[in-house]
Parts: sequence; structure tokens; C-alpha cells
Amino acid sequence: MSDIIHLLPDSVANQIAAGEVIQRPASVVKELVENAVDAGATEVHVLVTDAGKTCIQVIDNGKGMSETDARLSFERHATSKIREAADLFALRTMGFRGEALASIAAVAEVELKTRLDGEELGTRLTIAASKVESQEAVSCPKGSNFSVKNLFFNVPARRKFLKANSTELSNILTEFERVALVHPDVAFFLYNNDAEVFNLPAMPLRQRIMAVFGKKMNQFLLPVEVETSLVKVSGFVAKPETARKKGARQYFFVNGRFMRHPYFHKAVMDAYERLIPTGEQVSYFLYFEVDPANIDVNIHPTKTEIKFENEQAIWQILSAAVKEALGKFSAIPSIDFDVADMPDIPVFESSRPVEPPKVHYNADFNPFNSTPSSYGGGRPSYSRPDTDWEALYAGVSKASKMNASWENAPDAGAEPPVPSGGGLSGSDSSMPSAALPSDGDVAQERSGEYFQFKGRFILTSVKSGLLLIDQRRAHVRVLFERYMEQIRRKQGMSQGVLFPEIVQFAPSEAAVFDSLAGDFSAIGFDFSPLGGGSYAINGVPEGIEGLQPVELVKNMLHTAMEGAADVKEEVQATLSLALARAAAVVYGQVLSAREMSDLADRLFACSAPNYTPDGKPILVTISDDELARLFLK
Repeated sequence: MSDIIHLLPDSVANQIAAGEVIQRPASVVKELVENAVDAGATEVHVLVTDAGKTCIQVIDNGKGMSETDARLSFERHATSKIREAADLFALRTMGFRGEALASIAAVAEVELKTRLDGEELGTRLTIAASKVESQEAVSCPKGSNFSVKNLFFNVPARRKFLKANSTELSNILTEFERVALVHPDVAFFLYNNDAEVFNLPAMPLRQRIMAVFGKKMNQFLLPVEVETSLVKVSGFVAKPETARKKGARQYFFVNGRFMRHPYFHKAVMDAYERLIPTGEQVSYFLYFEVDPANIDVNIHPTKTEIKFENEQAIWQILSAAVKEALGKFSAIPSIDFDVADMPDIPVFESSRPVEPPKVHYNADFNPFNSTPSSYGGGRPSYSRPDTDWEALYAGVSKASKMNASWENAPDAGAEPPVPSGGGLSGSDSSMPSAALPSDGDVAQERSGEYFQFKGRFILTSVKSGLLLIDQRRAHVRVLFERYMEQIRRKQGMSQGVLFPEIVQFAPSEAAVFDSLAGDFSAIGFDFSPLGGGSYAINGVPEGIEGLQPVELVKNMLHTAMEGAADVKEEVQATLSLALARAAAVVYGQVLSAREMSDLADRLFACSAPNYTPDGKPILVTISDDELARLFLK
């Protein structure tokens, strides 16, 4: 039997590694920018074309590389950061595995120009699909200049799975922001198709956050600062009033590296308990400094998940630090007594004699005396009204006797008689009050066969039994199909606002918004650009009165960004669903008989009335047999 196990060629091994490290253009930007920072650069320029699909260029003024280092940097596991296994637990730089450049060169055409400080000439190296094509001396500035072209040119299946340019650019900006936030002492510049997106000179951290996410962030940031023998935590958290459901800026950094940590996220949100509505999030920018020996950053290919040795203790320190920041700056609400219209209490003076209050009363006043008497200077006294109270209960007594006689009647299936002038308000006069629960769970208003139950369900009888309709989900389905039709026909009705509101987008948001502006307009939004990522909202879709336009637009945009869809109809469906959810009736909202009937009619006119656009059931039918079995002993 012949041997079947063999070693993979380097080119194939590099492509497998690239599948873990290089997932999209944003991965290339992340690796090259981090390498530039590790090289001691004080200025980094990033230029992308077609969201990185055509070209990504990263230029830095770092220390550069020699001719030999330039060649070795593209070999697998070639690194200057590690010489023995113990070095893995003393890392203070970002790149250390030596896989990034080898993985990039395996799936793209790469050109590197680099020169050491003090050398007259540098090195130019070109590699494509892991194959070195040329290496020569060249005149170039100090530092490194990487040019990555035609990403995944030799792996068509991988290139096919790249998203739309707007989505890929948003991912690039997200990775760029993470590096820029953790290195405010380094100047960063980013250009997309020769248009400047970011211009971030070296600046303090607070100013860097404002430069990335807008100047409005300044008034919402509360500083956090705590230092213990275990960990040092610094940074900023946002005030509770900035909480929102989507789009919160949440960043953890440890030893200059971005990380995701759900456990620590819960510690931050625990400090905001009862300060923000359930389900909403707040922004935070928190930086940890710990002994590298107490963390493990080598557990994930992208190094965004980090394991801490003392997670529980750090959790308590972090939660206490955030609570202290909220308390120190009065972000926690205090008891506020209403002093409006309260009497002015005079200041006590010991020199003034204390006089007891004088009581004036009429000794002759008798409230049970029917004859008028004077009270308080001639005011007539109240007299007992001459009313026959027993007559008021005559109807109730008569009704009780009628109901008692009906219950004892041999024909138990007959309806009880209804006293004249009685019955429930707004209900069918032929319906007995005993047919409805006394706790008020079922709405008293009734039209034909529609009832509202607990402000959530609409009940109606059908041929096969009892039909229950979830009123909110039904309204979401109705509105979703309406908005989708408006987008297709581009006939969305816009309602002008009296005072236009301004919405400010961060660069990563603006990149996606520009590609979706036409869909927003088709639904009924009317925007006018103001420059710098700002837009005036001049009109909103009709039927969404009472909603905050700025928050609504941002929530819809972030929903589309999270979906990361590149098919136009999928993006349109995402926007339509987000708007439908915002505009639909809420649970607990009381519907009139006409509203319930109209909602049911519009639901059954939809193309898919049984389920919401995201697959949740709208209708449930309880058959006659199931109802009968409920009453079997």
C-alpha cells in the first residue's frame, strides 16, 4: 500500500493561513497599519481604491527594513517579536506571529518599498501568489510603502464572497478607527478613491475620540481612572442619557490592542442598571494596562479575543470604576423634591415670643340640623338632602332576582335576560356581563367578532375555531410590504417637518449612508447634505409621527450595516423592516373596533400574512376540538 500522507506546498499552506488571517480588505488594512505602528511610525497614510478590492496602499515613516529583512518578512512565521515560547507571555506589540505578510502575498499582488534610516538606497520587492517576482535596490523615503493589488485574484471563490463596496469600506473604516483610537500619539490619514476620509494629526485621547466620532461626543464623555496592583483602567464612558438601541461606540483595549470581552461588557452595563432602559446600550472607550504575563492574546486568529488570568477581580474593579465615574459627575439621578408653589417657611427667631395659634369655630353649628344656621360669618350650613336611597338599588335587586331565576331554569343553554338600561359600555347589548372576565383582560369594546386581549392579541372567531392575531407583528407585516412597494415604485410619501433636524454621521456610517440614500428617499425621507458627514432631515415618511427622526435614521442605518448585505433587495428589505418595527403599534396600545377590523383586513391582503418578514408567527388558530378538550374533566 502506497503512502498517502504528504506535506502541503508552501503556496497552498499560505492560502489556508490566509483564510484565517485575511478575510476581506479590512483585514489587510488592519495588519499593515498595525505593522506600521510596531515599526515606530509617527505618521501613517492609508489609500484604498474600490473599497480595497483593487488596491490598498499603506505608507509609514517607521524604521523600515533591510534588504534581507524585507525578503524574510514574507516567509511564514517570520517575526522579529518572538525568539522563544516564553516571549508569548511578554508581548507589548500587536503583530507577532509572522503570518500577516505571508498570507497577504499568497492571495494578492504585493509591492514593497522600504529603506532604513541612514541608508542611501532602499529595497523594492514584488510578490504575487507567494512567488517572488523581483527584488532590486531603489530610491525611496525612509520607512515602508506596501501596495496590495487585486486581492484574491487567484482565489475566485473567495473574491466572489466579498460584499458591496460600501460594506467593505465600512469594515475598513472600523478597523482603521480601532487602531487610531488606541494610538492618539500617531497621525493617521485615510483616503478612499482619492477622497480624504480621515485626517487625524497626533492629539490627546479625548480629542482623538471627537475627531473620529464627532465633536458632540465631548459633552457626553465621563472620564474613568483607577489603578490597582492588578490592573490600570482609564478612558471614558458616556452619560446615561446617550443610551440607544443601536450604534453605541463600545471599545475595549488592553495593552494597546483592541479586544472583545462580553464578560467585561456586562460589568460596564451593570453600572448603568436602572439608569438606562432595558435593551439599550451606551458608548465607552476603556483602556486596560495589565502585566502581559497575566493575559493570553494567542487564542484567536485575529487576536480580538483575550483571556485574562484574574477576570473576576478585574470585573469588580471595572464595575466599581464606572459607578464611581457616574456618581462623581452626578450622572446617577438623585431624589428631586418638587418645591413649586410651596409656602415660604419663615426663619425661626428666638427673640420673638411664641404665640399659640387661635382657633375660631361656631359652637352652634350642627351638620345634621336641617335648619339653616350661620357659620363663619353668615355662611349657610349644609342640610341633609332629602333623597330616597332605597330607590337607587331597586334596579339592581330586580336584576339579581332575574339572574337567579335564569340560573335555576331547566334550559341552561338559554341566554340570561338583560335588564333595561344595563350592560357594558361599548359592548353588544345582547351580550351578558357574565360572558366577560371581571379582571378586564379582554377589552370591553367589541365590533362584530373582534376582541382585544391584554393589549397584545386580537381575537376573532373563524370557521375552524378561535383565531389569535399578534397585533404588533401583524402591523409590522402590513407596514413592511407597504414600504417595500414604495421603494420599488419610488413613490414614498414624504411629510415635511417644520424644523429640520441635523443628523451627524461618523465616516464609517457616512460611507454606507451614501450608498443607501436613494432607498431612504424612496421610503419617504428627504435629506439635504450640509458637508462633513452632516445632513438635514427635511421630511420623513408619513405615518411615523411621534418618532425621533435622527434616532430612527441611525437605527435603520446600523441595522443595514449589521446585515452587511450586498444584494440591493436585501438592503431594501432591511431598511423597510427597521422602519416598520419603529412605526408599528406597540404592545399595550388599545385599539378601537374599527382599527382592529382594518388591521385584520390589511393583514389578510398581504402576500404572507402568517409570518413576519423575519419569520416569526403572526396567527395562531385554536380549533373547536382543542377548545372543547380544555373543558373536559
